[in-house]
Amino acid sequence: MNENYLMAIDAGTGSVRVILFDTTGKEHYVAQAEWTHKEDKRYPGSMDFDVETNIRLITDLIQKSLKESEINARDILAISTTSMREAIVLYDEKGKELWACANVDSRSANEVSKLHDISDTLEKDIYLESGQTFSLGAIPRILWVKDHMPEVYEKISYVTMLNDWITYRLSGILSVEPSNGCTTGMFDIKKRVWSPAIAEKTCLRNDIYPLVFESGTVVGHVTKEMAEMTGLDQETIVVAGGGDAQLGCIGMGVINEGDAAVLGGSFWQYEYTTKHVQMDDQCRVRINCHSVPDTWQYEAIAFFPGLVMRWFRDSFCELERYLEKETGESIYAQLEKRAQRVPPGCHGMISTFSDKMNYISWKHAAPGFLNFKLDSEAFNKVTFYRALMENAAFITRGNIELVSNITDTSPTSITFAGGASKSDLWCQILADVLQLPVNVPTVKESTALGAAMCAGVGAGVYEDFEDAISQVVTFEKSYTPNKAHQPIYDELFSKWEKVYANQMKLADEGLTDHMWIAPGLKKL
Repeated sequence: MNENYLMAIDAGTGSVRVILFDTTGKEHYVAQAEWTHKEDKRYPGSMDFDVETNIRLITDLIQKSLKESEINARDILAISTTSMREAIVLYDEKGKELWACANVDSRSANEVSKLHDISDTLEKDIYLESGQTFSLGAIPRILWVKDHMPEVYEKISYVTMLNDWITYRLSGILSVEPSNGCTTGMFDIKKRVWSPAIAEKTCLRNDIYPLVFESGTVVGHVTKEMAEMTGLDQETIVVAGGGDAQLGCIGMGVINEGDAAVLGGSFWQYEYTTKHVQMDDQCRVRINCHSVPDTWQYEAIAFFPGLVMRWFRDSFCELERYLEKETGESIYAQLEKRAQRVPPGCHGMISTFSDKMNYISWKHAAPGFLNFKLDSEAFNKVTFYRALMENAAFITRGNIELVSNITDTSPTSITFAGGASKSDLWCQILADVLQLPVNVPTVKESTALGAAMCAGVGAGVYEDFEDAISQVVTFEKSYTPNKAHQPIYDELFSKWEKVYANQMKLADEGLTDHMWIAPGLKKL
């Protein structure tokens, strides 16, 4: 009897992957390619998504995965998709792509300003219905198309997210699913459907919104054209997937009331799960549909912990790079080994690389290190390295406290996945700063696994997401908080909050530059 497989297509910001899993969640083959999103020099901050080049990348990877894995296409029961959130694709009435942008596109600052001119309360009003602000949503971007490409705007018949675009290319069916679709800012978050009223308030068309399929729902089958291009079988079903963070939570088993996760990648997302969504009157955190029906998540994002580590590695670790070539020990492993000898709290040094989330007024102060002394024994390369780890944990603690303030509930443990969870030191620092147990799943790259689980639910391999989790998700390690470190981190976290407020004031006054500031947000 042949073994059955599930295919996940994971379209990230910097690369796209095709992964084949068996029905027990074991990864059998990965094909990956990097892609770039080019700036249109006419429009600073633009980040176009090249649909024709990128669909060729995807089809080539599918073809490669079938050939090199030697898995028979007929044994692939289902395919599902996941992607970076916020990336959008616009189509004409025949389903031809007109325009697309990546999630990091920031060309629409003027459109955000125009939206604020409509009403001082417009952004808050939309947040209270959608759980989203203008910082990342599709509204300013589609308005940009309206202002700068009116001939394109007039032809728009549909808008989807990037994962939905891949689903469309596979199945021929235009649709969206709620976990990524809601990030447009044009969803009624509680009803999990499009809200034409939001479009009307923002002077956008109210007739360009396709069908909504919940994650794990069958959308269609692989088309004849796609089968010929890739080698897939037309009997393989195509299943609605989801946004990367939400499917990551499925891949970690984080779907029930009070479940909490941190996804530690380039950005760190804190996700807190609820069955009873309650809006935040102060609009401080994002509220998304989970990929599980009738379930939502409060989300608070920390900017760049993973990218900051890469910057530190590339800027200051020439010796470690040489040693990596000589010994095979990675730069990160070398630094971590030495950083474990640095005492908790880094001798009082504070790193400021990202702030707690404030969705309605989202910005970050200039990055920096403060309160270090000219003492090379205490304050050396690995002290600074550990301070970056502690900074990420402080941001996470602040974001957890923020969400707990809104929900009046707090998590009892944290599930931690993504690249950062591979670091034993970082896991322990997170547990010590939060004073919560930290559990690390066996499969660190949980987003692709979540997409495969969606495919399996659609194919009837699993009865539902609960059943999928019981069969697939396992945990590798748990980290218990060290009580002796609690007073050290409590004191330093309190100082960090005050120091960061002062750093933000300097940036707001123009004395330093914001590390990041949301499009259209005016500096003080």
